[in-house]
Amino acid sequence: MNLSNPKESSNHGALRLASFSLWINLVLAVVKGTAGVLGNSHALVADAVESLLDVFSGVVIWGGIRIATIPPDDDHPYGHGKAESLAAVVVAGGFLVTAVGIAISSIWAMAEPHQPPATYTLLVLVGVIALKEGIFRYLSRASRALHSTALKVDAWHHRSDAITSVAAFIGISIALLGGPAWNTADEWAALLGCAVIAWNGLRLLRPAIDEIMDAAPDPDIEIRVRAIAQAQADVTSLDTCLVRKMGLCFFVDIHVGVEDTLTVAEGHLIAHHVKDAIREAIPAIHDVLVHIEPASRHCLDKALRDGRNLK
Repeated sequence: MNLSNPKESSNHGALRLASFSLWINLVLAVVKGTAGVLGNSHALVADAVESLLDVFSGVVIWGGIRIATIPPDDDHPYGHGKAESLAAVVVAGGFLVTAVGIAISSIWAMAEPHQPPATYTLLVLVGVIALKEGIFRYLSRASRALHSTALKVDAWHHRSDAITSVAAFIGISIALLGGPAWNTADEWAALLGCAVIAWNGLRLLRPAIDEIMDAAPDPDIEIRVRAIAQAQADVTSLDTCLVRKMGLCFFVDIHVGVEDTLTVAEGHLIAHHVKDAIREAIPAIHDVLVHIEPASRHCLDKALRDGRNLK
């Protein structure tokens, strides 16, 4: 990993975490599926199916981040960062598909007589819940540090898996303690887990789509950018400041006002100072486009805009 390049470090870190998440899901899918079939637990089998879908989602996440790391080319001069957001959309959509699939299979199982789950399935679920919650917390912190929407979605996939496992634990416990009359508690627990999965899918789908639509990111980033630009020598005013997210990086367009008497070369130098200061202070910002305006023209334009807004 090249620690001298924050962007490259972020990309490699995201890929490493996506690979880690993929292998964890694969192992858990095998463990839960085996325990669910042998232990006669529909909720645990449904949980295993979700983990298998998590494996697919993990492949999508890894692929999206991998494509996002490809450098710009003639056909993609701004890079391939949108692949990361597209992967997040696919995975969030997978939440909804998973919820519908498990709900259908659970309803079918309710209509068929079956034996209660085995007691040892509860021990399997305890281990799964603890592991999944730990991975969720780890990936959540990493997604914030790397500004990765795909990793954030993947983290919540682990949290959803933990929640469905909790629901399965409750359902199996009720089925075991309540006797034959409560055998369907296992399936009702699976349905409860489906509702949680669907809610998380809808909640995570919107920010992923917002990134594809170039929606403004966290306003704190713009506040920091403005403060850094305003602090530079010879910057007299600021106007437009637009920030958009592209994969794991941010791009900034900012209009800076300077004294009218400065030469083109002096204005160009100020623009470079502003750009360098912003990128140095916020490594996640990949590029800054600085537009230099004469201070008097900036004040005139602002007055005209304010006048139009009052009408």
